Amino acid sequence: MRTSSTRTTHRRAAGVLLAGLLCAAGLVTAPAATAAPGLDNGLARTPPMGFNNWNSTQCGPGFDEAMVEGIADLIVAKGLKDAGYRYVNLDDCWAFPPRSLTGELVPDPVRFPHGIKAVADYVHAKGLKLGIYTSAGLRTCDLIGMPGALGHEYGDARQFADWGVDYVKYDNCNNLGVDAVARYTTMRDALKATGRPIVYSICEWGENKPWEWAPDVGNLWRTTGDISDSWSSMLSIVKQNLPLAPYAGPGHWNDPDMLEVGNGGMTDTEYRSHFSLWSVMAAPLLIGTDLRKATPATFDILGNAEVIAVDQDPLGKQGTVVDDTDGRWVIAKEMADGSRAVALFNESGTARRITTTAAAVGLPGAGSYTLRDLWRHTGDRSAGTITAAVPAHGTVLLRVSAGAD
Repeated sequence: MRTSSTRTTHRRAAGVLLAGLLCAAGLVTAPAATAAPGLDNGLARTPPMGFNNWNSTQCGPGFDEAMVEGIADLIVAKGLKDAGYRYVNLDDCWAFPPRSLTGELVPDPVRFPHGIKAVADYVHAKGLKLGIYTSAGLRTCDLIGMPGALGHEYGDARQFADWGVDYVKYDNCNNLGVDAVARYTTMRDALKATGRPIVYSICEWGENKPWEWAPDVGNLWRTTGDISDSWSSMLSIVKQNLPLAPYAGPGHWNDPDMLEVGNGGMTDTEYRSHFSLWSVMAAPLLIGTDLRKATPATFDILGNAEVIAVDQDPLGKQGTVVDDTDGRWVIAKEMADGSRAVALFNESGTARRITTTAAAVGLPGAGSYTLRDLWRHTGDRSAGTITAAVPAHGTVLLRVSAGAD
């Protein structure tokens, strides 16, 4: 989803009629009478990590192959590749508005003069992977709009695979009212038919409760509308995404949208909360800031290996709410080694003490517990109480284990 008005003006009634005409013409595949096979691509066993340009550039002139290749360089040079970031993803406006005479997608010759395959080759040479964007509609979400994949799923998927694409983000604009499950399932099958391993990101905005039907369709699905670079937006998305924990797991993740860390609309304390909460929710970690302009504080947040380890834990559990009384949040995530990641999150505008117990976060009884502060990188012991003074809009993220180290 995007911020332009085209995302909310779908003209659904007319869309249903047009969808019927497209089906009759053979341009849109009607839903099959029997269920399609479930997703089994073996990918995204932990939440995908990488970069997407949208939150920093949108469709502005700064989005081009030089930027993309420069970001790939920085992901390696700044240690982010070693931290787990792998995908360098293009968003809307990478393509020329009309298709070719033979129906193929054409990279914008100004933005990508050497084509997408050349960019993919550059990214792959860095040991990274390339992602691309399209929409499950006639056109994408930008006001000008490049061609969408509705009715072209198999051809576009084959073209992406031939270019060396490793990740496809599939948006929801200009969808003509065609059934969402049918649209997204068709692209799933088209990607599978290429034979190339491609992570499949469903960007359906949560409109049709994708968490209920998408675990065997995509590797991740958006649970909300677009994030913006503000405390209120981030907080709203957290509250929508947290209750969906039962639907997430290895290979299929709730996606509360890309990171805003470093874009300037929040404080560093709020960005640490943003990153902590995305990690405890086992969310994809897609950097949304232009790393060429990032501050040392931004790199410190994005590169915190101990916090990233919470997000990337192989058990694949999304954290659940233990308590949210009066804006004092306790969110606990079960980890593969039996420990718990515990986020003590202060929603309020004043500093507060937040307290819970080892038993409340699901740990077994023990004579003592080891507490590791993942931002301060310090350790402590407790008989069972877990407590911290948390600044306004701040989060103390702990890893708590039964027994001493």
